[in-house]
Amino acid sequence: MMAIEQFDELEQRHAFLTKQRKDLVESIAATGEAIKRIDETSKARFREAFFAINQYFQETFTTLFGGGQAGLTLLDDADVLDSGIELVAQPRQAPSERAAAVGGEKALTAIGLMFAIFRYKPSPFCVLDEIDAPLDDANIGRFLEMLRQMQDETQFILITHNRKTMEIADRLYGVTMEEPACRS
Repeated sequence: MMAIEQFDELEQRHAFLTKQRKDLVESIAATGEAIKRIDETSKARFREAFFAINQYFQETFTTLFGGGQAGLTLLDDADVLDSGIELVAQPRQAPSERAAAVGGEKALTAIGLMFAIFRYKPSPFCVLDEIDAPLDDANIGRFLEMLRQMQDETQFILITHNRKTMEIADRLYGVTMEEPACRS
């Protein structure tokens, strides 16, 4: 008699566990499909952003350097989400200039990339701390012109010691530090 009762209990338990297993297998498959769709969407969005930022970078670089060429390259085009990115920049050089990066070209290239990213996805504000310090007067002028162009979409807070940079500001705030007391 007990064998029939135990069989019914085990049969119910088996049916319950079978249903649970089926639910788990379906959940795993659904999760796998969701991950696949998210991965495809992420790759598509990354490619879209990458190509737009690359185009903007080429434009901002040319503007900031008054010529030359630059671009971004994916190191692994097959796996864009785990790929590295190579930045290639060749400023226009006068015949008398050396091939080495002088006068803040590396800094200006980084500024160009930052502005390209901002053109793709503008932020309401941006804090720049002594970003103009390595730039010479010619580069400062091009940097400030680009900054003026971007002021409609982004409010820039600049920390600087450069007079030319201060001249374009809508408002100036000075910060000074007291000299330590002299002890005799």
